[in-house]
Amino acid sequence: MFGRAPKKSDNSKYYEILGVSKNASQDDLKKAYRKAAIKNHPDKGGDPEKDLLDYVFVQLSGKLACFNYAMCLGIQFKELAQAYEVLSDPEKREIYDQYGEDALKEGMGSGGGGHDPFDIFQSFFGGNPFGAGGSSRGRRQRRGEDVIHPLKVSLEDLYNGTSKKLSLSRNVICSKCKGKGSKSGASMKCSGCQGSGMKVSIRHLGPSMIQQMQHPCNDCKGTGETINDKDRCPQCKGDKVVQEKKVLEVIVEKGMQNGQRITFPGEADEAPDTVTGDIVFVLQQKDHPKFKRKGDDLFVEHTLALTEALCGFQFVLTHLDGRQLLIKTQPGEVVKPDQFKAINDEGMPIYQRPFMRGKLFIHFTVDFPDSLTPDQCKALEAVLPPKASVQLTDMELDECEETTMHDVNIEEEMRRKQAQAQQEAYEEDEDMHGGAQRVQCAQQ
Repeated sequence: MFGRAPKKSDNSKYYEILGVSKNASQDDLKKAYRKAAIKNHPDKGGDPEKDLLDYVFVQLSGKLACFNYAMCLGIQFKELAQAYEVLSDPEKREIYDQYGEDALKEGMGSGGGGHDPFDIFQSFFGGNPFGAGGSSRGRRQRRGEDVIHPLKVSLEDLYNGTSKKLSLSRNVICSKCKGKGSKSGASMKCSGCQGSGMKVSIRHLGPSMIQQMQHPCNDCKGTGETINDKDRCPQCKGDKVVQEKKVLEVIVEKGMQNGQRITFPGEADEAPDTVTGDIVFVLQQKDHPKFKRKGDDLFVEHTLALTEALCGFQFVLTHLDGRQLLIKTQPGEVVKPDQFKAINDEGMPIYQRPFMRGKLFIHFTVDFPDSLTPDQCKALEAVLPPKASVQLTDMELDECEETTMHDVNIEEEMRRKQAQAQQEAYEEDEDMHGGAQRVQCAQQ
């Protein structure tokens, strides 16, 4: 299976590190590891004076830094964890018992020491071997990004409430390798970034000017780890995650607002050692041809003929839930141009209080006729209040200048005047600036 059998080497070291016999059970191994971990850790009851003497200097990013031998570099921890990892795995333990540590290093049983020693410690004690700080592994897990989707809804959806089923693709932790990316669960520190997941590049901007930029490592895709091609998980191909189709049912409640968010906690992309983010749907209300919404109120425009405004009217308004509302005036009621009328409890449902509603406002405009015949004028004068116009004598009329009115778009007229005023101000500024220049030249 392996070609030639490897040479036998020492197969007692791991048992000696844990202080157990070769016949130790799994429970014996766990107890021994727990006891040894506490003994070698000052925060868990070890000998801090002894550990403080064990210092080494290592080169970190071009600078010398001093680290505690046992605690910071984790040499004792690494040996302890490696021994427990091998002996707690039946397959690796069998290979170790037959051929020793060298066989594991050559690849039999997928090698030893693949797991981080501090991960093993944390699985036992639930804490950080560095105490309150000092190691990136002691910090809280990184939170994954939220995935935000816009969700278009109609005003009818927001009035009546609705539900929408949406199919989405997301990344989930590979079930075969449990997010390790490899068959053995082992990985190597990326040589390209030294395990940091980031690379630094220098960009020359000019003489004596450089820019230092940090970017994810291309070799490991920012993970800080690499996996041997032969050891890659056959299901996720070493990516640690696989794609999954998921259907989410989004409940749009009555009275929800444009821009309101509906959150599905922990349903975003999964990633190893990461707290999964949320999927968030942001409601985007589509324009309605008849109704406009302002908060919990609804607005609708309606145009009346002059006869309707003066003599009364009735019409049917189809509401957002399909109900037919009869809108009418009281006998003798006159509606003026640009007037608003309100109907209580016919606006939008109030969010999370669906039995309460805002108001429905109707904005009336009156359509006047372009002209009237003399007979129509006489008929109107007979029924309408008398004119307020002043009746002038012929002599008084001779002293007046007669004028002619014409139709005008007042908004367009105001825009034209504003543009004209801006142009005149600009020309005046140019004249003043040019004059100052000429005076200055004359003094020279």
